[in-house]
Amino acid sequence: MASPAKSQRRPEGASVLETLPALPLAIVIAKAGPRCAATLACASSTLRSAASGEALWRRFCADDFALDAPLAPGDLPLPSFKDAYQAWFQSFGMYPLPLVKRVKIFWSSFRAWLCEYFPEGLRTLGEGVSEADITVAEFNLGLVLPMPTKLLYRFCNGQLHIGRGEEVSYGVMGGYDYVHQRYTVRLLPLAHHAVQKNSNYIVVATSCFGEKIFLLDCASGRLYVGTKYWNEEREIMACVPKASIRLSVDDDHGMPQDGFLLWLEEHLRRLQDGLIKVQSCKFPMLARHISLYPVQLPYCSSARLHGIKVRASAVFAPENSAFADYRCRYSYYFSIRLSLPEAFVVDGKWYSSFQLQSCHYTIQIGDEVLPYICNYGGHGKCPLLRCGEELFVYGCSISAALEPGSVTGNLTLVPWRCGQPRGSPFIADIAPFPLHPPDYIF
Repeated sequence: MASPAKSQRRPEGASVLETLPALPLAIVIAKAGPRCAATLACASSTLRSAASGEALWRRFCADDFALDAPLAPGDLPLPSFKDAYQAWFQSFGMYPLPLVKRVKIFWSSFRAWLCEYFPEGLRTLGEGVSEADITVAEFNLGLVLPMPTKLLYRFCNGQLHIGRGEEVSYGVMGGYDYVHQRYTVRLLPLAHHAVQKNSNYIVVATSCFGEKIFLLDCASGRLYVGTKYWNEEREIMACVPKASIRLSVDDDHGMPQDGFLLWLEEHLRRLQDGLIKVQSCKFPMLARHISLYPVQLPYCSSARLHGIKVRASAVFAPENSAFADYRCRYSYYFSIRLSLPEAFVVDGKWYSSFQLQSCHYTIQIGDEVLPYICNYGGHGKCPLLRCGEELFVYGCSISAALEPGSVTGNLTLVPWRCGQPRGSPFIADIAPFPLHPPDYIF
């Protein structure tokens, strides 16, 4: 009969962990986390070797800071992932690490999108500020910034000051054209002054000429935008649903999130989903910009006639809306985009261009129906649309009650050939598109 196996004796002075095989030891250290791993590395040469592996610290860097390369804050290369973790923890260890990771992922994703689709805007983003810079700013402001906003500025200090003409187009928060004006919003560097003395508000974003101004309430974490009566009465409206905002950390609600962070993340989501895109426009200048006019269903409608594609959508305009008026009013701008992929046939004849003659809109808000007609006049009053081109036709500003609505209508188009109107006018429909008060305002 075989004798029972004798239990292996632990070497004198060795801990239980030191007697574990390499794989179980690595699993135990990985589950213990980076702080325990750093402590174990000081216990013995055996544990130091196990707790200093590159694969282990690569995992810690990915889990806590979303790092896939050994880089310090500011993208400076480091010799190892352990060095990278130490550098990031030293810089951001005073914040909840899940929130640090979330903000880093946002800025990395936003920069990646800008790099691919809008490099002009990417070049305007500033570097992050230090914790000391934030402390000085809070002292000068006489307030305490919400934790998520502090981290947002740690990674990026808004957009750098650029030429006035470029500011019109390169605001990374997007904008819209209306008639011969463009409203484009850019992120501001960390402010050193409040809206007024003893105020909890700071300005975080604004349009080039100040028509739109976005303010963060540092006490509540809510983000607001100035309305039509901002200059006279300081009237504002919320940009983010109140229920989504929380400034404290607890087990029931997870990490803190303020209105500024939620607003930026929602903007990025719309860009990544293709709901809004970078577009070019002929007025007031040939410049690319992020257009807030939706280009996807159900917020954008599409119709086709004779190969001519008609797309239409609306954008909410807070700077032209008001609560102070009799019957609170929301305002929208809407645009019609016409495109002509190839030559078309009308009454058996081929044409390669046409001109817009007039637009007829029907706006329905609840039981109220409002007709609107815009005549563009005769020869030379409206640009020609040729094969392969796109043309924006800017609609009117719609002021409506605080309830959803819709717009439909038609366009009267005149075929052209050899530089002259040649055919009979024809009608192209504008499919219905919605007017809906948004949850997030940009």
